[in-house]
Amino acid sequence: MNAQLQPTGSAYFISKETERPEHHTLSVLVDNEPGVLARVIGLFSGRGYNIESLTVSETEHERHLSRITIVTNGTPHVLEQIKHQLERIVPVHRVVDLSVRAAELGQERPLARELALVKVSGTGDSRVEALRLAGAFRANVIDANTEHFIFEITGKVSKIEQFIAIMKPLGLVEVCRTGVAAMNRGPQGM
Repeated sequence: MNAQLQPTGSAYFISKETERPEHHTLSVLVDNEPGVLARVIGLFSGRGYNIESLTVSETEHERHLSRITIVTNGTPHVLEQIKHQLERIVPVHRVVDLSVRAAELGQERPLARELALVKVSGTGDSRVEALRLAGAFRANVIDANTEHFIFEITGKVSKIEQFIAIMKPLGLVEVCRTGVAAMNRGPQGM
């Protein structure tokens, strides 16, 4: 087995030698109750897999259901195992690998967006340039004074990362990101 594909410290890693890790977005519908998130996330940490992005919110208030969106990397075999184990957890109602579903629908990937708040401090030319670039990225100024801006930017993860990289030399102070919200195109739900 190729040691490069093996997460460190994992006793559960079983993979075919030909499988390579892939980027996947999972959507998990769960009861909104204490401990559910810890149980869901425990399946990943117990196998030595990192979660790149995690968002959780109650989406069906009357039924007290929450949607967990997880972005991770893993081999298809291991992700399929995790999906089946997630489905066996009692408060989990549904698990959908949005990446696999997008491929089944003939799409490259699911729709995914992220929101970030980006604080930039500066004066003079760097301040003017930060404001100009924010306009090019369609970022909104949500707070400002003579010493700083706080921008709100929404878009693909790559857009957020590019905006942050461009703001670094202009006085980037702080970043807060929501994590990825994702769903598939088309009329059907998850």
